[in-house]
Amino acid sequence: MAVKINPSWYEVLKPQFEAPYFSELKSFLIAERQQYTCYPKGANIFAAFDHTPFDKVKVVIIGQDPYHEPGQAMGLCFSVPDGIAVPPSLVNIIKEINSDLGTNIHLTCGNLTGWADQGVLLLNATLTVRAHQAGSHQRHGWEQFTDAAISELSARRSGIVFLLWGSYAIAKAQLIDRSKHHVLTAPHPSPLSAYRGFFGCRHFSTTNTILANQGQQPIDWTRIR
Repeated sequence: MAVKINPSWYEVLKPQFEAPYFSELKSFLIAERQQYTCYPKGANIFAAFDHTPFDKVKVVIIGQDPYHEPGQAMGLCFSVPDGIAVPPSLVNIIKEINSDLGTNIHLTCGNLTGWADQGVLLLNATLTVRAHQAGSHQRHGWEQFTDAAISELSARRSGIVFLLWGSYAIAKAQLIDRSKHHVLTAPHPSPLSAYRGFFGCRHFSTTNTILANQGQQPIDWTRIR
């Protein structure tokens, strides 16, 4: 793989890259790419870690695995490149931001690089996927890798706001030291569950209040790209 990852994260995650399970994961990915189209492209697999250095993380949003249709996956959860139709979950996220903050964001693209560059780690639990097959790269080692990333943030940092949406992400709360960090939970923003409590959760204003109270710059959620 053509690894592109911020040096701060590489140092933190070096033991994972050198672990036996990661060698097995690499072998799996090589075999997958020989037989199937996989997303995202190699240079973007670690995009979340590349855009948001370890010491700059203010907020963590956890997704499950990358989008699996052509052109969608870019290594940032919930985000798609310019020119790609905005996914329904992201549409609902923006609806909640507008309702929560009184903003009037009109999405012309779903590229969330602007969030990542402000300190929002947009982390999928699984970092690759086979084309057209959601969840196809789960349970091959990625979860161990990304759990380690969450655990290192919990252990080495303080004051991070973790936004856990849906049961899969909420299960990651066990990795987080709540005496040092802030954990906000809600149903997933997908059309199937957003009306069960994602809408009205006010996670974006709450996050910014927490950051401001810690003397940190709040996130400009209107800065999409």
